[in-house]
Amino acid sequence: MTASLTIRGLVKEYKPGQPVLKGIDLEFDGAGLTAIIGASGTGKSTLIRCINRLVEPTAGEIIFAGEDIAKLRRGELRNARRRIGMVFQEYNLVERLSVMENLLTGRLGYTGAWQAWLRRFPAADIERSFALLETVGLASFADQRADSLSGGQRQRVGIARALMQEPRLMLADEPTSSLDPKTSVEIMTLLKEQGAAQGIPVIVNMHDVELSRRFADRIIGMKDGMVAFDGPPAELDHAMLKHIYGGEGWLH
Repeated sequence: MTASLTIRGLVKEYKPGQPVLKGIDLEFDGAGLTAIIGASGTGKSTLIRCINRLVEPTAGEIIFAGEDIAKLRRGELRNARRRIGMVFQEYNLVERLSVMENLLTGRLGYTGAWQAWLRRFPAADIERSFALLETVGLASFADQRADSLSGGQRQRVGIARALMQEPRLMLADEPTSSLDPKTSVEIMTLLKEQGAAQGIPVIVNMHDVELSRRFADRIIGMKDGMVAFDGPPAELDHAMLKHIYGGEGWLH
Protein backbone atom coordinates (compact mmCIF):
# COMPACT_ATOMS: atom_id res chain seq x y z
CA MET A 1 0.00 0.00 0.00
CA THR A 2 1.20 3.48 -0.83
CA ALA A 3 2.37 5.43 2.21
CA SER A 4 -0.22 7.92 3.47
CA LEU A 5 2.62 10.23 4.42
CA THR A 6 6.25 10.12 3.27
CA ILE A 7 8.94 12.43 4.66
CA ARG A 8 12.25 12.58 2.81
CA GLY A 9 15.34 14.52 3.81
CA LEU A 10 13.43 16.93 6.04
CA VAL A 11 15.63 19.71 7.40
CA LYS A 12 14.60 22.66 9.54
CA GLU A 13 16.92 25.49 10.55
CA TYR A 14 15.63 28.35 12.67
CA LYS A 15 19.14 29.80 12.49
CA PRO A 16 21.36 29.24 9.42
CA GLY A 17 23.77 26.37 9.94
CA GLN A 18 22.04 25.17 13.13
CA PRO A 19 19.52 22.52 12.03
CA VAL A 20 16.86 21.37 14.48
CA LEU A 21 15.88 18.56 12.09
CA LYS A 22 18.78 16.89 10.30
CA GLY A 23 17.45 15.02 7.28
CA ILE A 24 14.45 13.08 8.59
CA ASP A 25 13.19 10.12 6.51
CA LEU A 26 9.91 8.52 7.63
CA GLU A 27 6.87 6.75 6.19
CA PHE A 28 3.42 6.39 7.72
CA ASP A 29 1.14 3.75 6.22
CA GLY A 30 -2.59 3.46 6.69
CA ALA A 31 -3.99 3.66 10.21
CA GLY A 32 -2.42 3.24 13.65
CA LEU A 33 -1.11 5.58 16.33
CA THR A 34 2.54 6.67 16.23
CA ALA A 35 4.10 8.38 19.26
CA ILE A 36 7.14 10.62 18.81
CA ILE A 37 9.23 10.81 21.98
CA GLY A 38 12.53 12.41 22.98
CA ALA A 39 14.08 14.99 25.26
CA SER A 40 13.07 18.65 24.98
CA GLY A 41 14.72 20.41 22.08
CA THR A 42 15.18 17.30 19.92
CA GLY A 43 12.77 18.50 17.22
CA LYS A 44 9.58 16.55 18.07
CA SER A 45 7.23 19.52 17.88
CA THR A 46 9.08 20.98 14.89
CA LEU A 47 8.62 17.70 13.01
CA ILE A 48 4.87 17.62 13.72
CA ARG A 49 4.45 21.26 12.72
CA CYS A 50 6.47 20.92 9.51
CA ILE A 51 4.03 18.27 8.29
CA ASN A 52 1.19 20.78 8.00
CA ARG A 53 3.46 23.79 7.39
CA LEU A 54 2.77 25.57 10.68
CA VAL A 55 6.58 25.61 10.59
CA GLU A 56 8.26 26.15 7.23
CA PRO A 57 10.73 23.37 6.31
CA THR A 58 14.19 24.46 5.22
CA ALA A 59 14.63 21.49 2.87
CA GLY A 60 13.11 18.11 2.04
CA GLU A 61 9.83 16.63 0.88
CA ILE A 62 6.57 15.97 2.73
CA ILE A 63 4.47 13.83 0.40
CA PHE A 64 0.84 13.55 1.45
CA ALA A 65 -2.05 12.44 -0.79
CA GLY A 66 0.29 12.56 -3.78
CA GLU A 67 1.39 16.16 -3.21
CA ASP A 68 4.58 17.64 -1.76
CA ILE A 69 3.19 19.83 1.01
CA ALA A 70 6.56 21.58 1.30
CA LYS A 71 6.05 23.10 -2.16
CA LEU A 72 2.38 24.08 -1.97
CA ARG A 73 1.30 27.72 -1.96
CA ARG A 74 -1.83 29.58 -0.79
CA GLY A 75 -4.97 27.86 -2.09
CA GLU A 76 -3.21 24.55 -2.67
CA LEU A 77 -1.80 24.60 0.86
CA ARG A 78 -5.21 25.51 2.28
CA ASN A 79 -6.77 22.54 0.49
CA ALA A 80 -4.07 20.19 1.78
CA ARG A 81 -4.37 21.45 5.35
CA ARG A 82 -8.07 20.79 5.52
CA ARG A 83 -7.29 17.07 5.15
CA ILE A 84 -4.90 17.19 8.13
CA GLY A 85 -6.50 17.44 11.56
CA MET A 86 -4.43 19.13 14.29
CA VAL A 87 -4.81 18.86 18.07
CA PHE A 88 -2.80 21.37 20.10
CA GLN A 89 -1.21 21.32 23.54
CA GLU A 90 -2.97 24.56 24.53
CA TYR A 91 -6.24 23.58 22.78
CA ASN A 92 -6.34 26.70 20.49
CA LEU A 93 -10.06 27.18 20.97
CA VAL A 94 -11.84 30.50 20.46
CA GLU A 95 -12.61 31.14 24.12
CA ARG A 96 -15.62 33.44 23.63
CA LEU A 97 -17.38 31.07 21.22
CA SER A 98 -19.59 28.15 22.19
CA VAL A 99 -18.47 24.55 21.95
CA MET A 100 -20.64 24.09 18.84
CA GLU A 101 -19.20 27.19 17.17
CA ASN A 102 -15.67 25.96 17.89
CA LEU A 103 -16.47 22.65 16.23
CA LEU A 104 -17.84 24.40 13.16
CA THR A 105 -14.56 26.26 12.72
CA GLY A 106 -13.26 22.86 11.64
CA ARG A 107 -15.30 23.33 8.45
CA LEU A 108 -13.80 26.72 7.53
CA GLY A 109 -11.60 25.08 4.90
CA TYR A 110 -14.76 23.92 3.13
CA THR A 111 -16.99 26.97 3.66
CA GLY A 112 -16.93 30.33 1.89
CA ALA A 113 -15.58 33.26 3.90
CA TRP A 114 -18.87 35.17 3.75
CA GLN A 115 -20.95 32.22 4.99
CA ALA A 116 -18.42 31.57 7.75
CA TRP A 117 -18.48 35.22 8.84
CA LEU A 118 -22.27 35.06 9.04
CA ARG A 119 -21.95 31.72 10.84
CA ARG A 120 -24.12 30.07 8.22
CA PHE A 121 -23.08 26.45 8.01
CA PRO A 122 -24.81 23.66 6.08
CA ALA A 123 -27.28 21.56 8.02
CA ALA A 124 -25.08 18.50 7.41
CA ASP A 125 -22.17 20.21 9.22
CA ILE A 126 -24.36 21.08 12.21
CA GLU A 127 -25.66 17.50 12.33
CA ARG A 128 -22.10 16.17 12.20
CA SER A 129 -21.11 18.52 15.04
CA PHE A 130 -23.79 17.11 17.31
CA ALA A 131 -22.74 13.56 16.42
CA LEU A 132 -19.09 14.31 17.21
CA LEU A 133 -19.99 15.93 20.53
CA GLU A 134 -21.74 12.68 21.39
CA THR A 135 -18.63 10.76 20.32
CA VAL A 136 -16.29 12.77 22.58
CA GLY A 137 -18.71 12.73 25.53
CA LEU A 138 -19.80 16.37 25.41
CA ALA A 139 -23.32 16.07 24.00
CA SER A 140 -24.78 18.37 26.67
CA PHE A 141 -22.11 21.08 26.24
CA ALA A 142 -22.96 22.39 22.77
CA ASP A 143 -24.05 25.86 23.94
CA GLN A 144 -21.44 26.37 26.66
CA ARG A 145 -18.63 28.85 26.07
CA ALA A 146 -15.21 27.29 25.55
CA ASP A 147 -13.70 29.29 28.44
CA SER A 148 -16.07 27.58 30.90
CA LEU A 149 -14.64 24.11 30.22
CA SER A 150 -11.99 22.10 32.05
CA GLY A 151 -8.71 21.25 30.34
CA GLY A 152 -9.84 17.74 29.49
CA GLN A 153 -13.13 19.00 28.08
CA ARG A 154 -11.30 21.59 25.97
CA GLN A 155 -9.04 18.92 24.53
CA ARG A 156 -12.10 16.82 23.67
CA VAL A 157 -13.49 19.81 21.79
CA GLY A 158 -10.13 20.16 20.04
CA ILE A 159 -10.27 16.52 18.91
CA ALA A 160 -13.89 16.88 17.74
CA ARG A 161 -12.97 20.07 15.82
CA ALA A 162 -10.13 18.23 14.08
CA LEU A 163 -12.50 15.37 13.19
CA MET A 164 -14.94 17.92 11.71
CA GLN A 165 -12.40 18.38 8.92
CA GLU A 166 -12.92 14.74 7.91
CA PRO A 167 -9.12 14.42 7.91
CA ARG A 168 -7.01 11.76 6.25
CA LEU A 169 -4.28 12.32 8.84
CA MET A 170 -4.40 13.46 12.47
CA LEU A 171 -1.54 15.26 14.21
CA ALA A 172 -1.40 15.96 17.95
CA ASP A 173 1.28 18.19 19.50
CA GLU A 174 1.68 17.20 23.17
CA PRO A 175 -2.08 16.83 23.68
CA THR A 176 -1.78 15.54 27.26
CA SER A 177 1.01 17.69 28.71
CA SER A 178 -1.39 20.05 30.50
CA LEU A 179 -3.64 17.28 31.81
CA ASP A 180 -3.73 15.04 34.89
CA PRO A 181 -2.90 11.31 34.47
CA LYS A 182 -6.51 10.08 34.37
CA THR A 183 -7.57 12.67 31.79
CA SER A 184 -4.42 11.99 29.77
CA VAL A 185 -5.42 8.33 29.45
CA GLU A 186 -8.94 9.36 28.39
CA ILE A 187 -7.58 11.70 25.70
CA MET A 188 -5.14 9.11 24.34
CA THR A 189 -7.93 6.52 24.30
CA LEU A 190 -10.08 8.91 22.29
CA LEU A 191 -7.30 9.66 19.79
CA LYS A 192 -6.53 5.98 19.29
CA GLU A 193 -10.19 4.96 18.98
CA GLN A 194 -11.03 7.73 16.53
CA GLY A 195 -7.96 7.07 14.41
CA ALA A 196 -9.06 3.43 14.15
CA ALA A 197 -12.70 4.38 13.49
CA GLN A 198 -11.74 6.79 10.71
CA GLY A 199 -9.05 4.46 9.34
CA ILE A 200 -6.40 7.20 9.42
CA PRO A 201 -2.89 7.55 10.87
CA VAL A 202 -2.54 9.49 14.13
CA ILE A 203 0.88 10.99 14.94
CA VAL A 204 1.34 12.23 18.51
CA ASN A 205 4.31 14.16 19.90
CA MET A 206 4.55 13.43 23.63
CA HIS A 207 6.82 13.36 26.68
CA ASP A 208 5.24 10.52 28.65
CA VAL A 209 7.12 7.33 27.73
CA GLU A 210 4.75 4.98 29.58
CA LEU A 211 1.71 6.57 27.96
CA SER A 212 3.43 6.13 24.60
CA ARG A 213 4.08 2.45 25.30
CA ARG A 214 0.49 1.91 26.37
CA PHE A 215 -1.22 3.49 23.35
CA ALA A 216 1.20 3.58 20.41
CA ASP A 217 1.42 0.97 17.68
CA ARG A 218 4.77 2.50 16.74
CA ILE A 219 7.24 4.70 18.61
CA ILE A 220 9.73 7.08 17.02
CA GLY A 221 12.52 8.24 19.33
CA MET A 222 14.18 11.55 18.43
CA LYS A 223 17.69 12.52 19.53
CA ASP A 224 19.63 15.60 18.39
CA GLY A 225 17.32 16.25 15.45
CA MET A 226 17.52 12.71 14.08
CA VAL A 227 15.56 9.46 14.38
CA ALA A 228 17.29 7.28 16.98
CA PHE A 229 14.57 4.63 17.27
CA ASP A 230 11.67 3.53 15.08
CA GLY A 231 9.75 0.42 16.03
CA PRO A 232 7.05 -1.19 18.17
CA PRO A 233 6.79 -0.35 21.89
CA ALA A 234 8.01 -3.84 22.86
CA GLU A 235 11.41 -3.10 21.31
CA LEU A 236 11.90 0.17 23.21
CA ASP A 237 14.17 -1.18 25.94
CA HIS A 238 16.10 0.37 28.83
CA ALA A 239 19.29 0.80 26.79
CA MET A 240 17.49 2.60 23.97
CA LEU A 241 15.70 4.94 26.37
CA LYS A 242 19.04 5.75 27.97
CA HIS A 243 20.42 6.52 24.50
CA ILE A 244 17.45 8.71 23.53
CA TYR A 245 17.27 10.72 26.75
CA GLY A 246 20.80 10.47 28.11
CA GLY A 247 21.59 9.22 31.61
CA GLU A 248 19.38 6.80 33.47
CA GLY A 249 18.60 8.22 36.91
CA TRP A 250 15.16 9.29 35.65
CA LEU A 251 14.38 5.68 34.59
CA HIS A 252 14.20 4.36 38.17
